[in-house]
Amino acid sequence: MSSIHVLCAVAVLTGLSISGCGGRHGVAAEPPMQDTNAHKHTNRLIQESSPYLLQHAHNPVDWFPWGQEAFDSARSANKLVLVSIGYSSCHWCHVMERESFENDSIAALMNDRFICIKVDREERPDVDQVYMTAVQLLTGRGGWPLNCFVMPDGRPVYGGTYFPPKQWRQLLEDLSTTWQQEPDRVKAYADQLQRGVAEADLVRLRTDAAPYTRQEMDALVDKWSDDFDHEHGGPDRAPKFPMPNNLQFLLRYGTLTQDGAVLAHVRRTLDKMAMGGIFDQVGGGFARYSTDILWKVPHFEKMLYDNAQLVSLYSQAHQAFQNPLYADVVRRTLAFVHREMMGADAAFFSALDADSEGEEGRYYVWSHDELERTLGEEDMHIAEAWYDMRAGAWEKDKIILLRTRSAADVARERGISESDLRVAMDRIDGKLLERRGQRVRPGLDDKALTSWNALMITALVDAFDALGDDDDLTTARQAMQRILQQCRRDDGGLWHSAKGGQAGINGYLEDYSFTLEALVALYQVTFEERWIDEARELLAYAITHFHDGSSGMFLFTSDLDPPLIARKMEVTDNVIPASNSAMARALFTLGHLFDRPEWIAMSDQMLANVKDRMSEYPQGYGNWAQLALGDVFPLHEIAITGPDCIVLRQEFGRHYIPERIFLGGPGPSALPLLEGKFLGNTTIFVCENKVCQLPVSTVNEALEQLR
Repeated sequence: MSSIHVLCAVAVLTGLSISGCGGRHGVAAEPPMQDTNAHKHTNRLIQESSPYLLQHAHNPVDWFPWGQEAFDSARSANKLVLVSIGYSSCHWCHVMERESFENDSIAALMNDRFICIKVDREERPDVDQVYMTAVQLLTGRGGWPLNCFVMPDGRPVYGGTYFPPKQWRQLLEDLSTTWQQEPDRVKAYADQLQRGVAEADLVRLRTDAAPYTRQEMDALVDKWSDDFDHEHGGPDRAPKFPMPNNLQFLLRYGTLTQDGAVLAHVRRTLDKMAMGGIFDQVGGGFARYSTDILWKVPHFEKMLYDNAQLVSLYSQAHQAFQNPLYADVVRRTLAFVHREMMGADAAFFSALDADSEGEEGRYYVWSHDELERTLGEEDMHIAEAWYDMRAGAWEKDKIILLRTRSAADVARERGISESDLRVAMDRIDGKLLERRGQRVRPGLDDKALTSWNALMITALVDAFDALGDDDDLTTARQAMQRILQQCRRDDGGLWHSAKGGQAGINGYLEDYSFTLEALVALYQVTFEERWIDEARELLAYAITHFHDGSSGMFLFTSDLDPPLIARKMEVTDNVIPASNSAMARALFTLGHLFDRPEWIAMSDQMLANVKDRMSEYPQGYGNWAQLALGDVFPLHEIAITGPDCIVLRQEFGRHYIPERIFLGGPGPSALPLLEGKFLGNTTIFVCENKVCQLPVSTVNEALEQLR
């Protein structure tokens, strides 16, 4: 069923057009107090742990959490169901809450005519995927808040994103009237839309796709480069999202092909982001996206998944370019994560809001007078040279701190060394951070998602590999141990979410794929085989409960979960890589480490299934494209054995090697690729497709063999 057919059907059904400016914006007010006596209204959400659901616990709307009780109530009362989906740092979600869900008369209409369900899309991405697909079929667009009206059996009939109060009230009245007077028409539209949802993003088994050639890979990048912003980096449009997996692919491709134009684009993008307003110049860490092409004005919420992936990206870029700016970004972002997004049990929290005191960005921006009072005359002069306050001018005489000049240029202007300038800026940023800490802080979403925590573990490993800070590796180990203990199900699977030490919600494919990648990353810097032993067990579990034999892909939900109206496959890479692309890469790496050709064959099949899609829209398949590089360029297996294997492994961290797998250890191992490679002394073997060159004893000799 085409989206045009659905739109026409719904227009006839309701007499309304769908509108909304919902995109995934940020942010929420502080979570409400849990003292029910202090509130006029309290609904079922008060029993939930999600910060987003708790924000709605005192709405006059009689919200249900997602579950069977709501649909049983809808069947009993013969009502349509409203499934309203958002997340804690979603700005327009909270605009609609203030305008409609906190309005007593609108809430009364919702309660009288519908059964209303509130969903945290980060807790239940499976529910979000189904109804987001329905709304995209209806409107050609999506975003949050997502408001989808469904039958008592869960089949969608109508939906949109943000609705202004007047339109929302009219929609409620018209839909409920149509349901009561013409239920057969509504059911007919639901049948059509359900078929569309089930067929959307359906991936079919492809048996005739040949591996990528160099010419095909070059053509893919040529098409991609048409969208490069050659002045400011990133895509040539706004808003601008960092898209780390895309930049990781371009970095790998540019290095392997020695394509100076592609590498220049990567460096330009990384430089502009690092010096722009999207990076918190005072406290470290990145906002989710820039509202303009300059990377100047961010949407100020900070998400764990963005910062994790950007730490990995800047760590790899530092290995490639040895740029101190990139190392500084990594260290300052990790400092922010430790300071503001990490619990005592090594769990990483999900998000920080953009708003505080009801105003977006208030926590992060400055007035000129406040900067002068905080810094004093001498430091203010240095700050004005470092931060381009004219370029950072924003609305209401506020300043977004950003940079437009290099440290070398500023040091030369001030007549001091770069090292002395850095000392001064550390002092200045410290003063600003202390002053900012006295403001009302943005709200914190303190649930710990397994998938996003796994991304952060990989980031810590990548930072350790590039910069050698042992604390990063220690934190990565602790965080992974927490997942394996606190978030491990009794049957060997994973839980999706944890808060306050309590885990729940059966894991999704993203939890397995990202955890597998984090376990592999840990092994490759420690050579501790316990990590890939855990990965082997989790992979076997995922194949049993998620793999779809008819397509060769993986479904997003487990076969143990209660069924939704469709089991979706996540294929397109976005701000977070698709769970299928991450799973394909994990299968590829683990297949090589354990010499399991059937896992490599599964990975090859998944890549073949999306080959045509990649060619049509390469920007949506950046993580898949990283996997496809293995078709074009040789994969090097670098085995390091002997008593000083970890010392040599850490020395490799100073170099960027795009296509490689590290393995090794101080003593004998059961890994097939390590058989016969323990010679007593510390030795490096550079191999390709299990065929090894002569063993060497130094990293420089190994690097020569890799050239």
